[in-house]
Amino acid sequence: MHLLQLFQSIFRSGPGDTPSHPAELITRAIERAVNGTDPRLHAVSGYQKNLRSAVIHAIDHVVALVDGLPAVLDLNPESYGSDPEITAYFASVEHLREVLERDPTLNQWRRSGDGAIAEQAVMLMLMTLHERNSFGVALEGDVLRHDTAQTTVSFSKHQLVDPTGAEDETRRLLKRRAFDHLLALALGRMATAVAERGALERERDLLRRKRAALAAGQWGFDEPGDDKPSDPHALQQQLKDIESQLSSLGTGTELLKAHLDLLMDVLMHAEDNFWSAPSSLIVDRMGVKQTQATALAPEISLTVLHNAAGQNLIARVVRVGREVLPAQCDLLREAERYLG
Repeated sequence: MHLLQLFQSIFRSGPGDTPSHPAELITRAIERAVNGTDPRLHAVSGYQKNLRSAVIHAIDHVVALVDGLPAVLDLNPESYGSDPEITAYFASVEHLREVLERDPTLNQWRRSGDGAIAEQAVMLMLMTLHERNSFGVALEGDVLRHDTAQTTVSFSKHQLVDPTGAEDETRRLLKRRAFDHLLALALGRMATAVAERGALERERDLLRRKRAALAAGQWGFDEPGDDKPSDPHALQQQLKDIESQLSSLGTGTELLKAHLDLLMDVLMHAEDNFWSAPSSLIVDRMGVKQTQATALAPEISLTVLHNAAGQNLIARVVRVGREVLPAQCDLLREAERYLG
């Protein structure tokens, strides 16, 4: 079974599991860490023992991170204008509906067996926060002043990830995604380390290609690109080819030991590589940032996801009822109608 299909039950509780660290979970997480970065690490003697403490630490971190995300926000277009969060996150009701209608991950899930019968969709919404300085009109006391310096806030690149029909299942998938994001960061460090060695260009390029392929498959919390979602079967074949080529390069002891040390370092210091931080925002309905909260500009709480690569995204767990979800679009029929 290939990497994108492996370990579907990671972070899933079972009847015989202990509340802390089921042995099966640790084993799966170790294997996922190796397969997600450099599978040649299987050739390093004692890799499982060396990774065990770091993997447990990373598991603890991602569980706490995801469990610490705020309670679910009901994402209902009818609440636009009355709910300050929804009003801030979307430019209009039409914008909200457009996000729900066009998100490829949500649409794919809704076409699945579980998604087709679910009464609701619970998922994580990721967004990019933008602040722009400009000049506008402001009321100071009884005086209307023009050319007043102001900061306008907007949210863009809305992305919906890990939709399911239940909150606990979505949070389980998010824990796996957070763990995978640490692996993606480790993979990036491996590629950089190889580049710094200067003589292993093919290996560096293969590691970078693998990192790009995993990002294209939404394997983590990367900011979405402008390209269309990649075909999962094509990605699977691409990863298979990359890993085959990596295997053909051999298993130099010094290099693989360095890769193992990098992986251990990222996982053992998970909180320094991927973390969440609370923030707050006071903004009016026009998107203008304010210094004091009022009835017309309430304060909203934000959760910001940061990583060691300098990326940051706003994260919000949301729920959408079946009655709110737009009708599924028949893309083939729409294309035929457009082309006449």
